[in-house]
Amino acid sequence: MTVITPALEQAFVDATRVAARAVHPLVGSGDKDAVDSAAVVALRGALEGVHVDGRVVVGEGEKDAAPMLFVGERFGATAQADGSAASVPAVDIAVDPVDGTRSAAAGVPGAIVLLAVAPRGALLDLGPAYYMQKLVSWVPDAARSLDEPVAVTLERLSVRTGRPVSELAVAVQDRARNARFAADAAAAGARVELFADGDVERAIRALLPGGDLDLLLGIGGAPEGVITAAAARMLGGTMLGRFAPQGPEEAQRLASAGLDAAQTFTGTEICSADAFVVVSSITGIDLGDGARLAPVSPAGAVHSWTLGTGGTSVSIG
Repeated sequence: MTVITPALEQAFVDATRVAARAVHPLVGSGDKDAVDSAAVVALRGALEGVHVDGRVVVGEGEKDAAPMLFVGERFGATAQADGSAASVPAVDIAVDPVDGTRSAAAGVPGAIVLLAVAPRGALLDLGPAYYMQKLVSWVPDAARSLDEPVAVTLERLSVRTGRPVSELAVAVQDRARNARFAADAAAAGARVELFADGDVERAIRALLPGGDLDLLLGIGGAPEGVITAAAARMLGGTMLGRFAPQGPEEAQRLASAGLDAAQTFTGTEICSADAFVVVSSITGIDLGDGARLAPVSPAGAVHSWTLGTGGTSVSIG
């Protein structure tokens, strides 16, 4: 099994920082497409220099004329200086060059570069899935099923944490498809935080025991679910996920790919080996538990939060 060394971890941190710096001049421009393109081009170039046999397993879709890190794309420096093949680790990545393109374009906090790296084959193949229902909490075994009533999950969290439900904080992405989750959590007496964007940010906050969130509920992006699962595995919290097609066409694509939309995955099934997760700030983000990342500085300094076998850390580079 591939071991992700500290040197390799740093190489991926550096790559995400290259992307963050590339976006910095476009912050507040109002052009989210330009933001995304700048990040993709910069991150692709930086990844080419990492000494791995790398493969993108969760990216931005199929290859076409637009700049994107597409599923199946290979990257990495696999040759030595004399041109002979080098012995390099085989890794897979889940990546979002800019999570929060609208935030970056508007010049408001919340835009980050996200990347999770794991040994080859350890990250779930999403196939054509776009959406996933997720439940995430820092409390181990917080839920038995995605189908159990929200009130039951919250009561269990109350018992495990020793706090009344009224003191529990639940994050739900503000979308029509998630209205029932928000309503059920509010009806049970919990404090509900609705958010527009930043699925992974809220998931990490819900996974940190010292953070300000206890639970993330709802349907969001499937790719973000894989990065969240990597974080959940390393932090020891709860994650449950299930494909949630939002129309007959997506449901048919899943069926044609042999994927069962009724199957529930645990976080350790979505990410089946120890992973490394990096969050590099573009416009600033607060992950809770003291992990406050400033925006890219005028001089190009980038704040990054990392999670691996050595725990969590914040660094600037």
